[in-house]
Amino acid sequence: MNTSSAPLQLGLEDLLGELQYARRNGDLGRLALLAYCEVRRWARAAGEEALAEHATVLVTHSPKVSREAFMNDVDGLIVQLEEAHSRVSNRSAALRD
Repeated sequence: MNTSSAPLQLGLEDLLGELQYARRNGDLGRLALLAYCEVRRWARAAGEEALAEHATVLVTHSPKVSREAFMNDVDGLIVQLEEAHSRVSNRSAALRD
């Protein structure tokens, strides 16, 4: 990662909050927008290419069979973002030490 971890960590925390809020409210349009635009942008900035690719596939590949299938995929994306949050937090802590 070439940039400071603090802005990446804060941006990810905001993004996770927005995703979780939209997920709780069942806002499919907001979830698709966040995944396609914001998750991909954050992941690329953080060097998390696999996460960026997953966000792309979530929105651009074949239409989902059902709303539940899309929501399950969003849940998986949120889990991946939470894992990325742990990695970024650990890097940030290591830089402080």
